[in-house]
Amino acid sequence: MECYFSSFSSFIARFRVSANLFLSQFEPLALLLAPILTLVIARALQSLLSVIHDKGLKATLIGLFMTSVKLIPGVKSYIDAEQQKVVDKLQSGSKSKREDWRTELPITGFGPGIIEEMKDAKSKDVDWQGKCSGTVYIGGSESEGHFSLINEACSMFAHTNPLHLDVFQSVGRFEAEVVAMTADLLGSKEKASGGQICGNMTSGGTESILLAVKTSRDYMKMKKGITKPEMVIAESAHSAYDKAAQYFNIKLRRVPVNKEFKADVKAIRQHINRNTIMIVGSAPGFPHGIIDPIEELGKLADSYGICFHVDLCLGGFVLPFARKLGYPIPPFDFTVKGVTSVSTDVHKYGLAPKGTSIVLYRNHEIRKHQFVAVTEWSGGLYVSPTIAGSRPGALIAGAWAAMMALGQEGYLENTRKIMEASKMIEKGIKEISELFIIGKPDMTLVAFGSSVLDIFEVNDIMSGKGWHLNALQRPNSLHICVTLQHVPVVDTFLHDLKEAVQTVKENPGPISGGLAPIYGAAGKMPDRGMVQELLVNYMDGTC
Repeated sequence: MECYFSSFSSFIARFRVSANLFLSQFEPLALLLAPILTLVIARALQSLLSVIHDKGLKATLIGLFMTSVKLIPGVKSYIDAEQQKVVDKLQSGSKSKREDWRTELPITGFGPGIIEEMKDAKSKDVDWQGKCSGTVYIGGSESEGHFSLINEACSMFAHTNPLHLDVFQSVGRFEAEVVAMTADLLGSKEKASGGQICGNMTSGGTESILLAVKTSRDYMKMKKGITKPEMVIAESAHSAYDKAAQYFNIKLRRVPVNKEFKADVKAIRQHINRNTIMIVGSAPGFPHGIIDPIEELGKLADSYGICFHVDLCLGGFVLPFARKLGYPIPPFDFTVKGVTSVSTDVHKYGLAPKGTSIVLYRNHEIRKHQFVAVTEWSGGLYVSPTIAGSRPGALIAGAWAAMMALGQEGYLENTRKIMEASKMIEKGIKEISELFIIGKPDMTLVAFGSSVLDIFEVNDIMSGKGWHLNALQRPNSLHICVTLQHVPVVDTFLHDLKEAVQTVKENPGPISGGLAPIYGAAGKMPDRGMVQELLVNYMDGTC
């Protein structure tokens, strides 16, 4: 043993002499800076590789190239000027209207007479009845029927605020019942759900998704100790997840959909790592109306022990009834193992007033991570369930009134009408040879494109006829979200669409004032950062 240590000591001594002899060739300053410079280069390479991993090599190289080009004198100002031209075109007409908008409080109030001014302003809105994709989900005229009912309900509770449950107890009851009734539609009483489904009302689908993401982040931090959270979503998942990622400092990994335009389970699996807190499925997805493979995604989430959110904002009040009507609806709710949270909008096909949505969780252990409790505030002890503190009790009352007035039979009949109208529109579009349907729509949303025409030029023609459709990308296409407003005008829509296609076919090229060139250019622009800047500048000048 002594011989071994003696040999080892001798080796160390020789190594030190050799090392000192080698290093003596260099300046002391160089020896000091070398490890620092190496560390800096290593960090830079790590950052570059991280960006390449997130954005891909092509997008990273384009971004670096554009950043370098903008350093050339005059180039950045030229690009900014061209971007402003696009923004001005997108805002055409709105700037002149803003010139007459008020910028200060009137000295003398208008009193009740202000209602007449409001009526006059409202009369100048565009004619939306039966002409808008989604937007207004209730059928008929806004002065009668279901519109009139929820207006009266909202008016009755306009002053209430569920923040003060000790005062507005009726609103507290309404919210609890709306949540419970919605949970029942989504499998809460089925054995597979676990029997603990719970949730809250929110201001809309985006807030519901934000809360589900925030809750999943905090739950997984407690459960797994994840401090650098990531989530994996399909390319078709709603943009609210991007917003949640930015708000809550979560790395977002978007994965391309498969050939059927559904979430690609295999690709999602490949992006899951030790920092993944959740994956997402849509039923259906907003772009194409196609339901993701919820059961497969549930199994995937369960096998990794991570959260799985299902976006039912469009389908929550349609799919349960479509299934009862005999449509082939795959599993989508809490009966699917692995689903930890769900969002669904009451203000869509629940036919409630705008600003009502619900986020649900599989159990109370998960939901507790949604709440914010403050113990050290001089204003007292404070706890809040959602993002908003004060909330409009009027909308909660309106949602409760809508659900109670319609009942299961009402929703079943409404679903029959909109599903039949959707299938008629899908069939009619298939008969237009220049168009094709994107995937196989599962619900009441039909997306279509063209391989022989500029679909955005078709959209411009349709806009000229008063229609408001949604422009999509990847691939370039349009969609119509069918509501009760469209049931009486299916034939009119198909007639106008055929005419629009024929017009573009006979006279290809953008029309004066049309937005087709902008949509087309934005879709082809390789530098997505530039497109992002354009959108931000547009929004900054709009609101």
